[in-house]
Formats: sequence, structure tokens, C-alpha cells
Amino acid sequence: MDYGFWTPFAGDFDQAVTRVTEELQKEGFGILTEIDVQATLKKKIDVDRRPYKILGACNPQLANRALTAVPDIGLLLPCNVVVRENDDDSVDVGFLDPGMMSAVVEGDIEEIAVDARARLQRVSVALAT
Repeated sequence: MDYGFWTPFAGDFDQAVTRVTEELQKEGFGILTEIDVQATLKKKIDVDRRPYKILGACNPQLANRALTAVPDIGLLLPCNVVVRENDDDSVDVGFLDPGMMSAVVEGDIEEIAVDARARLQRVSVALAT
């Protein structure tokens, strides 16, 4: 099952984090959480990894609609966006596909998921240009 989609970013890791945050804001998303996986794994288990961040993106209007339709949907929120540096120094940005929620949740959220996916896809396209 595809649970997300990826786009390459033509820049360095920090530029990607900044740019994805800006593009998400244009689509009504804010960043609720930022998990620095590289720093966390180094601190907790002394493992060296390439830069890798998980951004918890939330569009308040869409989140409110989803929570109204299915109160338990909070288990699947926020929409995670991953920025990772690969072994060849290239950078990729990945997006959790909100459409996946429709497959696992009983309730009327398909329209919300389609809207969220379209917004995230526009961010993905903007990052690739």
C-alpha cells in the first residue's frame, strides 16, 4: 500500500526544511512538531545518521472538520512530512498521503482527505520546481 509520496529537492537539507515550511504555510498548514531524528538517535543510542526530520504539519480548518466527522481521527494527525538527506547528499521530501485515512477510518472524511492531499501535492510540485 502506498502511504505517501516523495519529491526530490534541488538544494541542501536546511534549505529544504525552510522551503517546505514556507510552501506548507501557503496551503494553510503550520508545523506543530519538528522531530530531529538524526540528533535524537545520536543522543539516545549514539548512532550517526544522515539529517532526517519529521515535521508534523496541520491545517487547522481541515483538522477541525476531520475531528468533527470522526473524533478518533486524532490518532492519525498531524500530517507528517519527512525531509531526509540521502547517502549521495541529495535531499528528498516525503508526504504522508491523507487519502490513506479514508482506507482505515470509518466515517465521512473522504472529501477532507482529498482536499488535504491536493494541498500537499501542490507543495510537492512547488518544491520540485
